[in-house]
Amino acid sequence: MLKFIFFRMLQAIPVLLIVIAVTFILIRQAPGGPFDSEKAVSPYVLEKLNERYHLDDPLYQQFFDYLGNAVTGDFGPSFKYPTRSVSEMIFTGLPITFELAINAMVVALIIGISAGLIAALRPNTAQDYIPMSAAMIGICMPSFLMGPLLVLVFGIWLEWLPVSGWGYSAGDKILPSITLGATYAAYIARLSRGGMLEILSQDFIRTARAKGIPEHIILFKHALRGGLLPVVSFLGPAIAGLLSGSFVVETIFQIPGLGRFYVQAAFNRDYTMIMGTTIFFSVLIILFNLLSDIIAVMLNPRLSYGDKN
Repeated sequence: MLKFIFFRMLQAIPVLLIVIAVTFILIRQAPGGPFDSEKAVSPYVLEKLNERYHLDDPLYQQFFDYLGNAVTGDFGPSFKYPTRSVSEMIFTGLPITFELAINAMVVALIIGISAGLIAALRPNTAQDYIPMSAAMIGICMPSFLMGPLLVLVFGIWLEWLPVSGWGYSAGDKILPSITLGATYAAYIARLSRGGMLEILSQDFIRTARAKGIPEHIILFKHALRGGLLPVVSFLGPAIAGLLSGSFVVETIFQIPGLGRFYVQAAFNRDYTMIMGTTIFFSVLIILFNLLSDIIAVMLNPRLSYGDKN
């Protein structure tokens, strides 16, 4: 296992370098700059600002200087908020974004696994078609559409839940968590249905039924572990996707998380904040994919850490 982890981390190094290089070049080539604003800045002040942040250096020198600092965890100061470092802002918004992602994953697992199990018990019947049709709707409906719809129904028409904010009450977290987790619930429902159908058709399940073992014991004791293996493999990319893709939900519900900082950095052309959050999200995606692979091997003894497939 240690060898597997070591080689996976080695593979992550060129991926991170490519992400850093592409992001660095793209934001430098975008129109405008970090010090453009509605109020014009005098050429002298602009020159001093560029000198202060080394923006007047050659592009390759800026890149290698930034890369050298990033390796040590120093993402530099925010251009928009010069008194705060990018690392400080990341770890300020991360707990809120992480809590939102965990809540959304809990919602996705509860809804997705329940729907998948119900559908797998009676395939090609109404019990199968209804939850799978709902799952398809969840996949097709983006969060920027589902969020306002939930706000309209449960926040404005019914007045049951708050429509913005985070942490003031438990009700603040319900709509954002459902909005963010709905798409992943739909994917989990389809994965759990497919996995359970495959396991329930195996010979050992037929043998257990022939012995007269109750259906609920067969389902939860014998079939569930193997049937949910595709879901476990999906959890790593899903959690990373929830963390890195929460900016839409955070913007809709005015949540002061890391995703909202990311959006604001893009509008403000805050180069260091964009780079820092991109690198941070990339590292999270790599780590959670690695964790999901390790857990998948632990649950399925037929796999091995050296299996390239």
